Amino acid sequence: MELIRLTTRLALFSGFLALTATLAATLLVLETLFRCHINRAPFARICFSGASRCLGFRISAKGIPDNGPVLYVSNHISWSDIPVLGGMVPLHFLSKAEVGRWPIIGWLANQAGTLFIQRGSGKAGLARREIANTLGQGRSVLVFPEGTTTAGVTVLPFHSRLLQAAADAGVDIQPISIGYLRNGHPDHLAPFIGDDEFQHHLVRMLRQPAVEVGVIAHPVVSLREGSDLSEIARGLQKTVQDGLWEIQAGRLSKPETTGQTAIASPKV
Repeated sequence: MELIRLTTRLALFSGFLALTATLAATLLVLETLFRCHINRAPFARICFSGASRCLGFRISAKGIPDNGPVLYVSNHISWSDIPVLGGMVPLHFLSKAEVGRWPIIGWLANQAGTLFIQRGSGKAGLARREIANTLGQGRSVLVFPEGTTTAGVTVLPFHSRLLQAAADAGVDIQPISIGYLRNGHPDHLAPFIGDDEFQHHLVRMLRQPAVEVGVIAHPVVSLREGSDLSEIARGLQKTVQDGLWEIQAGRLSKPETTGQTAIASPKV
């Protein structure tokens, strides 16, 4: 049964990847012919959503991502956070440079216009300026302020330095919680941590029955002049942590099919 499941999902995913490559090539040709830049974020959203379906993720969502531009901040559990969250709303990611070299996901991330940063390179200031510039162009960006992936049972403290990009661009911040469940408990297969390799992790995930993914888009947070970013970061981390606990408690409605449900959340 595991072999059949793995073979079927890989076949679907390979076919989908071929269609995505065709779309990317078409956009490149159009840019060349008309000498213009095409924003790939809306197309990337469709591709990420399709990737999540092919991978068998069962997604339940609560809340509505802000219309943007907005700086999204989320906890980080696995590489699969990228297609799941990227399939919900057009956005750009800030990710570690290694992701750009991953098979499939790295290519999709590149097509989506991901902003890559080299860890430990002291380029946080450059990344902040790039994020602010992207936000200033009317495009939303998602960052993972923990700075690393976790086992998915708690949320690490948020680094505050990249939050300044929201203030620089004059946009709001929206916290997002993501969690993975299997048989009603935090999934031990989804976390991509330690020295695990992408290819091996992908195969392990595809062999098993569909994992349930919960996503909560919390109310936005507006920065005011002189806001203490460290305090803002602690508040965002607590909000995301509370959302993760809500997901782990199974309080989100389960989807009948792979997809998303959305419940409006107020803007504060």
